[in-house]
Amino acid sequence: MYGSIAAIGAGLAVLGAGLGIGRIGGSAMDAIARQPEASGKIQTAMIIAAALIEGVALFGVVVGLLGGNPA
Repeated sequence: MYGSIAAIGAGLAVLGAGLGIGRIGGSAMDAIARQPEASGKIQTAMIIAAALIEGVALFGVVVGLLGGNPA
């Protein structure tokens, strides 16, 4: 029972991260299309934001999988 709930929580964390990174990528492409001269700054900010989202998602997966086992 606890394992399946933990798997659902880990899956939601990964799903949220995928949606967040997809939104960041789409918004960055829109911004680069509007201002091509700022593409370097936009890309740097996009990579940093994606890395932060990936870190939070990994933390959510670990907490979900470790928190599923009652002590």
